[in-house]
Amino acid sequence: MSDSGVGVGEGSRGLIDRTPLCCELRELQPIGIRRADSDEEQRLWDSLVGQYHYLGHRQMVGCRLKYLAFHGQRPIAALGWRAAALKLEARDCYIGWSPEQRKGYIHRIANNNRFLILPWVKVPCLASYLLARSIKRLVEDWQQVYGERLLLLETFVDGTRFLGTSYRAANWIHVGQSKGYTKRGKGYVFHGHRKEVYLYVVQRRFREILGCRQQPFPRCSARIAQWEGRLEMVLREPSWNPEVVARVRLNAQEQQEAELLGEALGEFHRRFLPYYGRKEHHGWGLLYLRGLLSSLERKTAEGMALRLVGAEAVRMLQDFLSSYIWDHEGMMRECRAALWELIEDPQGMISVDSSEFAKKGTQSVGVARQYCGSRGKVENCQSGVFVGYASPKGYGLLACQLYLPQKWFGEDHAQRWRSCRIPPEMPFRTKTTIAAELVERVRQEGIQARWLGCDTVFGSDKSFLDEVGRWCWYFARVPSVTEVWWTGAESDPGQGSTESAGWRRMTVAEIGKHPALSWEAVKLAEGTKGPIVAEVALLRVVQLRDGRQGPAGWLFIRRDADGQMKYALSNAPESLPEQQLVQASMLRWPIEQCFQEGKENLGMDHYEHRSWPGWHRHMLFVFLAHLFLVQLRLRFGKKTSP
Repeated sequence: MSDSGVGVGEGSRGLIDRTPLCCELRELQPIGIRRADSDEEQRLWDSLVGQYHYLGHRQMVGCRLKYLAFHGQRPIAALGWRAAALKLEARDCYIGWSPEQRKGYIHRIANNNRFLILPWVKVPCLASYLLARSIKRLVEDWQQVYGERLLLLETFVDGTRFLGTSYRAANWIHVGQSKGYTKRGKGYVFHGHRKEVYLYVVQRRFREILGCRQQPFPRCSARIAQWEGRLEMVLREPSWNPEVVARVRLNAQEQQEAELLGEALGEFHRRFLPYYGRKEHHGWGLLYLRGLLSSLERKTAEGMALRLVGAEAVRMLQDFLSSYIWDHEGMMRECRAALWELIEDPQGMISVDSSEFAKKGTQSVGVARQYCGSRGKVENCQSGVFVGYASPKGYGLLACQLYLPQKWFGEDHAQRWRSCRIPPEMPFRTKTTIAAELVERVRQEGIQARWLGCDTVFGSDKSFLDEVGRWCWYFARVPSVTEVWWTGAESDPGQGSTESAGWRRMTVAEIGKHPALSWEAVKLAEGTKGPIVAEVALLRVVQLRDGRQGPAGWLFIRRDADGQMKYALSNAPESLPEQQLVQASMLRWPIEQCFQEGKENLGMDHYEHRSWPGWHRHMLFVFLAHLFLVQLRLRFGKKTSP
């Protein structure tokens, strides 16, 4: 799909020439635009739009004209026009007409309801060029066929898919949003998908002809204003989850100050106000954040709305997360910056890990039978890749992306792909590829760390370790079957026989059982029942790369009280004090703590959003809720590191 609102598909059927057409606009000339009048042209238009436009083809009723664009005899695009929407607040305010004037002149507006450039046609600026060319032809044909000279044109752009660039480039004007209703029978039905409204002025003197004056578009309707007042009242009422407050570990005096948590949350949330699309979005965002911090047993959008506002707010809060237009990426960057300001430290660690969310159905984005870490077995679930940051000052989450299994890229998932609103250009990525991209993104924003920590999913990928090893020291969990070279002698394993030189190629599990190993008891953390102690062995090894000598580094073996063994590799230099490596091992676990706190207290796994935007927006608000708790802990001088 293009960002202009042009529907583009992924495939083809029939006898259409599908040879890729990639060139400059001037090289494509001449381009012909023909009205689809004959039965053959009508069938061609219906077939192309039905197959390749993301909305498909529906029979247009009332006034309508269809056009095909050709390069020679080869079709490259299709445009459809029909009668205008009867009621459209953004358009009506821009025009400024009265209901009586609208009734008398509505037939002099046409709606561009389909615009398709075929998916194999990749020509810069073609969309805006075709829009401009087709308008002159449309105005003449509309008057010829229907006897009316058009004054304006209108169109709707799905802002969750497109930016409207092509319409803007063709001099269309953005005038606001639709309200999310569609006409059905004699009435209107709310579908919740607000569209961006664009107008094109055909007749500059249209207001003189109509006898009207432009009206200001209201920032929000009376109903929205009523909701804002109600939300403000709701957000003042205390409904904190006692478990959440308990995690901040406040004493009696601080508990009195905690009564001001509502004000503290509002102050915290105001930092993110610039990233909301509309004023009322800020209220819904604060409500969702408050819901995640509440004592609700199941923190779904429906549960939050029912508990805090009422049944009539359920759909609005769901739409806020799934389809309302606001700057998700900007807010995520601001969240990262706020966490970095609180806990930045020279000894900090960036961690990458995956977390799974069990699901019963098959319609949620990315759901498949795959390994579910929380259940310890293969199960129907979603899996997300997360990036966290930990330091002696505290810990939090920085970024995430949902993992899409390979099966989601098959033709049998095409319809589900569209219904879940996955970005059409999304390629398949492994979890390590996603992690590398997320880490690079946060680093480009200025978030740096001496260490990078990861579990066995990522520690098993040697190319991933070699890449991150260029800019940091890693502490990577590895499977027990991982092979390394190990020796007590200071010799180079080289490329030949190594047994005589004292080197042996062994799995880390075999080394962990070796009687020559030296173990030391260390305190890893303070638990609720006292210190957490384990035995640790540290030794220098040489890693393998395709069966040959790889980089030298540390092998870290941890033996817990129950006898369970964990293994990790690090590229830290030999001169590094061993105590620092032990400290790094403790910084690897806070991301797991984030998952535990998120799922136990912040509704991280309670969501019921099925779409790609809904999943990522829910996780953003979980990040914000956790960040608010980190801020409270530091405000009250509480220990935040594990």
